[in-house]
Amino acid sequence: MRTALEIVFWVSAGLIVWTQVGYAAALAALVRVLPPRPPAAERPPLPWLSLIIAAHDEGSVIGATVRNALALDYPRERLELIVACDGCGDDTALRARESGADLVLELPRGGKIRAQDAAVERARGEIVAFSDANALWEPDAARALVGAFADPQVGYACGQVRFVRAGEDAGNQEGVYWRYELAVRALESRLGSITAGNGAIYATRRDAYIVVDPIMGHDLSLPFNMVKRGLRAVYVPGARAREKMVPSLGGEFARKRRMMSHTWPILLRGGMLSPRGYRPGYALMLLSHRVLRYSTPGLHALALAANIALLAIGAGALYAVTLALQLALLLAAALAGVLRARPLLLARYYVLATASPAAGLWDWLRHGTPASWDAAEGTR
Repeated sequence: MRTALEIVFWVSAGLIVWTQVGYAAALAALVRVLPPRPPAAERPPLPWLSLIIAAHDEGSVIGATVRNALALDYPRERLELIVACDGCGDDTALRARESGADLVLELPRGGKIRAQDAAVERARGEIVAFSDANALWEPDAARALVGAFADPQVGYACGQVRFVRAGEDAGNQEGVYWRYELAVRALESRLGSITAGNGAIYATRRDAYIVVDPIMGHDLSLPFNMVKRGLRAVYVPGARAREKMVPSLGGEFARKRRMMSHTWPILLRGGMLSPRGYRPGYALMLLSHRVLRYSTPGLHALALAANIALLAIGAGALYAVTLALQLALLLAAALAGVLRARPLLLARYYVLATASPAAGLWDWLRHGTPASWDAAEGTR
């Protein structure tokens, strides 16, 4: 009995440490010893680029986003800007046209993915790029993003989105996590392909674009599907965009919960778990950075339950220490609601971010996941 409980505890704890810290350390070590990939032999002429913005009731921000896109340092004669209005009930389409969009599609409500699909069907570009309706790109972002496709093996590229605080700091520590996530993503890209992208700034070859289930977002479904097709999915840190951060930690939890309700269908029935088409190294990346990360709520629950059971049978002082550490994390997260100290806020962020996959799974299993979406609180 004790041996079994110890195995459950140490395996669960070890997998948590691996996915949160050990994986990144292993990637950093590999990058130091493996030779870098050779750069592309030459830079081809800039291709025709179609930049697609899917929008639902974004009248308050779409004008600024369109003007930002048209001001990019990219030849205007090679840039096509498409706004795909997903069942908008406001003046999004009018404002997009007034701001200079080349094509505005007024579509019935079908969700972001179907709006993007419709825009890709009308796009003329060799490269199709995508932006959120509230994302603002840096002037050189399009050139940097498109530059990744000089490598004929690249089928997908995502840039770097920076979250800026929307007014007064309300305790969201997403920026700390996101900087760590981007560092890991850069290491994955140098070694092969990334395991996920972001919705604010990314692109694919038009002839490599994949139509996915409308509840399965591009952020997670496109990179691994590109790898299955023999292409690379890369991260381009020089292609930068910015978005407003959800101001409150409660709002951030709600955003992550919604995202995770879209993630579980991809994981469990969208093909991610099928090893066909993966090289062993990429399969290990997906396991470490995605599957185990999303399984962390269950791993924490197993570690806590096994720890309590071990103490109940008198396993020793070591398990008193490990239980104290786990309870200290939960206590720190609880105290963050009263004392707004940075370490406590980080603890609360970790606990809520770790709980979000479980909450998202519950939502998906209970009532499914809608294809449509609404803007996160405080990001417009």
